[in-house]
Amino acid sequence: MDTPLTCRNYIDGKWLTAVAAATLESRNPANKREVIATFPRSAATDVDTAVFAARQAYQSWRLVPAPARAEYIFKVGELLSKYKEELAQLICREMGKPLAEARGDVQEGIDCAFYSAAEGRRLFGQTTPSEMPNKFAMTVRMPIGVCALITPWNFPIAIPCWKAMPALVCGNTVIFKPAEDTPACATKLVEIFAEAGLPPGIINLVHGVGEEVGKALVAHPDVDLVSFTGSSETGAEVGSICGRTHKRVCLEMGGKNAQIVMEDADLELALDGAVWGAFGTAGQRCTATSRLILHRDIKEKFTTMLKERTSKLRLGTGSDPNTEVGPIINERQLQRVSQYLDIARAEGAKVLIGGEIATEGELENGYFFQPTILDEVTPQMRVAQEEIFGPVVALIEVNSFEEAISILNNTKYGLSSSIYTRDINRAFTAMRDIEAGITYINGPTIGAEVHLPFGGVKQTGNGHREAGTTALDIFTEWKTVYVDFSGSLQRAQIDNRE
Repeated sequence: MDTPLTCRNYIDGKWLTAVAAATLESRNPANKREVIATFPRSAATDVDTAVFAARQAYQSWRLVPAPARAEYIFKVGELLSKYKEELAQLICREMGKPLAEARGDVQEGIDCAFYSAAEGRRLFGQTTPSEMPNKFAMTVRMPIGVCALITPWNFPIAIPCWKAMPALVCGNTVIFKPAEDTPACATKLVEIFAEAGLPPGIINLVHGVGEEVGKALVAHPDVDLVSFTGSSETGAEVGSICGRTHKRVCLEMGGKNAQIVMEDADLELALDGAVWGAFGTAGQRCTATSRLILHRDIKEKFTTMLKERTSKLRLGTGSDPNTEVGPIINERQLQRVSQYLDIARAEGAKVLIGGEIATEGELENGYFFQPTILDEVTPQMRVAQEEIFGPVVALIEVNSFEEAISILNNTKYGLSSSIYTRDINRAFTAMRDIEAGITYINGPTIGAEVHLPFGGVKQTGNGHREAGTTALDIFTEWKTVYVDFSGSLQRAQIDNRE
């Protein structure tokens, strides 16, 4: 085992110990005996210090031209490229995902850096004719202020980059509160921002527990915006606090995503999508395929294919090149997945394969769950309605395309969706009728590109979209500007109308 990393808070350009002496540990989920890092259990006092630093830095940062701000982010992208393998290895150890996926996590941060940097020269407003003579009208984007970014553990580099990079390019300052399970990844990421030369106070890092640090950030009167990714339950609380304090809030929450496989689908292609969508990242994605809606004509054949492919998936540590499914993040989440299997059995679902905590050989030292297929699932079962966040997929049989769409839509979530069909009419109907922020035609439910909006409908979010140009709408306010050069008072809707 390597010597554990000692993480500290990063506030106003300095690495600081927390006011309290209490510390926490992050451990390798594939080998729970290995401590990856210790990090401070920060308190509200540490949050106050970080917010003050961010508020002070905002006064000068907002005046830096956007193209100049973007140059810092471009430098971050270059450094992420330089440290890509080091970061990927750390993700493997601290979060547990296979190395290929970890490299993809870092690459998403690199892509986001270069995309966001380009937007520094394209923070477009609009000009429009005035209804009055000798009067000019335009709109411009203005920064919001101090942004609190609260991120999950499943994408410890990509998701913080999604939030921090456009926020900084837009002229805001940032306080980053990472998940307790991935403090080392967060620390290395902020070290890269610091190496890129960002002035003190522009980006700040505060470690700690969500109920303490996260809650203090959300409620802080000098925080202007909260961007949160996590569970719908926590997101509802965040949204409630922000609503009471009139704070801008962006919520990215849960999903219960489904892949439809119609009778005319390319079954081999649909199988590839189902296996990757359900078991990639051990199902620990908000976009994971947790329901497979199968037409009755191909249900039996496709189920056999899926069972055979799933039985061959290899569990193991992320650093092993043969690993296809890594561990669950921690003991609490492992037990949550296991409890959902008890619920499934009690409701009458049939476990076709898996369904148990994996303890064979070296797996007993980690938090592994067998890739699991549930059959004979009905749409109203809890395992068809609630987010499990593990390598579990539920099979639901349907008789028609219309029934498939209806069942797909019949959850409180609406993040990602997928349909496999060769019928172009069905494909376009699905694009129109599926209630989700993302729809794939002949592709799996997981996988996002940084230049496209990411987010969902219903209880998946609160209407905002991350990534793409839509991220600019999160981190800027619109200002309308009028310039009247007529030399006289002109009253709109009055002086130009009889």
